[in-house]
Amino acid sequence: MKTVEINVYQFDELSDKAKQKAREWWVEGGLDYGWWYGTFDDANQIDCEISAFDIDRASYCDLKCKYGFQETATKILQNHGESCDTYQLAKEFNEEYDNLVEKYGSYDANQDSYIVDEENEYDFDQEVDELESEYEKMLGEEYLSILRKEYEWLTSEEQIDESIRINEYEFTEDGKIF
Repeated sequence: MKTVEINVYQFDELSDKAKQKAREWWVEGGLDYGWWYGTFDDANQIDCEISAFDIDRASYCDLKCKYGFQETATKILQNHGESCDTYQLAKEFNEEYDNLVEKYGSYDANQDSYIVDEENEYDFDQEVDELESEYEKMLGEEYLSILRKEYEWLTSEEQIDESIRINEYEFTEDGKIF
C-alpha cells in the first residue's frame, strides 16, 4: 500500500485561480437543493401556484391563481410590503376592478355594494376576464423577476464565497473540493 500526503486548504488560502475553480464547483453542485422553494411558498401563501419556470433562455414563469383574483390581490396587499412590485400590481388590479364595477354597475345602498346591471353583465364579464388574464400574466412576470434575482444573488461571487467559508469546505491547491 502506498501513502500519499495531500495538502488541503480553506477557501481564503487558495490562489485567485483556485478560488474561481472552487466557485465553479459551488455553482454546479451547491444549488441542487431547491433554492426556489421559498419563492414557491410565497406564491402559495397568496393562493397561486408556480408549476414551472425558466430564468434562462425561455424566460417564463408558469403561475396560476388557484382561487379568485381578488382574494389573491387582497392577500398580497396584506402580506407583501408596499415597496414590493407585487403590492403595486395588486393595488392597480383592485383599482381597475373597482372602476369596472362602477362603470357597469349601480350602487345598492341596502347591501352597501355595487351590483352589475343585467344588461351590462356580458360586457362586464369580458372586461373582467381580460383584466384577470393580464393580472395573472403580470404576476407571473413579477415572480419570474423574483426567481431571477434570487438566483443572481445566490450565484454572486460574494454569496458563493460566504457559503463556502461557512461550510468550511476544504480544497486541493488547484481549487478542487477535497
